[in-house]
Amino acid sequence: MRAVRLTAWKTFPTLEEVERPEPGPGEVLLKVAGSGACHSDVSLWHDFDESTGVSGLTPPYTLGHETSGWVEAVGAGVTGFTPGDAYLVYGPTGCGHCRACVQGAETYCENAATLPYQGIGLGRDGGMAEYVTVPAAHLVPLGDADPVAAAPLADAALTPYHAIRLALPQLNKGGAFALVIGLGGLGQIAVQILRALTGATIIATDTKEDAMTLAAERGAVTVAGGEGQAARIRELTGGRGVDAVFDFVGATPTIALAQQSVAVGGRIQVVGIAGGTVSWNFFTTPYESVITNSYWGTVADLHDVVEMYRAGLITPDVQRFSLDDALEAYHLLQDGKLSARAVIVPHA
Repeated sequence: MRAVRLTAWKTFPTLEEVERPEPGPGEVLLKVAGSGACHSDVSLWHDFDESTGVSGLTPPYTLGHETSGWVEAVGAGVTGFTPGDAYLVYGPTGCGHCRACVQGAETYCENAATLPYQGIGLGRDGGMAEYVTVPAAHLVPLGDADPVAAAPLADAALTPYHAIRLALPQLNKGGAFALVIGLGGLGQIAVQILRALTGATIIATDTKEDAMTLAAERGAVTVAGGEGQAARIRELTGGRGVDAVFDFVGATPTIALAQQSVAVGGRIQVVGIAGGTVSWNFFTTPYESVITNSYWGTVADLHDVVEMYRAGLITPDVQRFSLDDALEAYHLLQDGKLSARAVIVPHA
């Protein structure tokens, strides 16, 4: 079968012929419906190497940590799956027995540093191929929903959903304000999730006018970047600041914007991995405000995400590519020329 492979550090992926995998005990073989191309994939070959200090990501392996597919076969000990049924794949793979893993939070596995890979498509062969094997417990049923469009939900919706769920205590009150910084794939879905789960006024900001236009169509009040950005955001809140900030960039300037915009007792959730740093001062930071980060979400979160998708509450923006064009999709992603999530469709 064909697969998009990361073969070495600092090396652009290649499309190769590899053997079709067989499901082991407790695993399911999926015929891949779609696999999303995420910007964190670009980081794997552009920014990471042996010195990065993240274990379990050493090449070679097949990319694709946002994957959906149809059941093709099951391994020993697996029951309850019908060939042809569609599922979304939960990507993180932990040890399976620590406190985090048994609660479905494999993304926060306590033994992650000792594992051979970080997740499906992140050290372990992923879904950017014709077939992929996954642990049976990592499959979330899609029913009759479109599995191709659903593929990015495994990260681009799961990640903002988890971050927003953590901030619900700040937002579940009258007159709440939420700020979304960065309106790429995750930010656009965050706007939709906030609208579905909270009554907060959603403020959204980005440097791209078309991204802000789309967010406005989804119910956000938009603020353009540039001089006076934080002041304009505070003005929209009557001067007190926003109750929760979701930074989907994570650069030093966007984190600073979050700090300048948050209210007393507010929460800043840094989701983007641009490597920004925080400058903190007791007298310039709103009292009892919290800054934290989050990474993906739990398998239970992904079940919630799929239910929201099936109910029509969230819709990912996707651009479909054949497997033959997968490398072109990655070039476009790397160059910032995609207006939607690239989804590779191996069996188109």
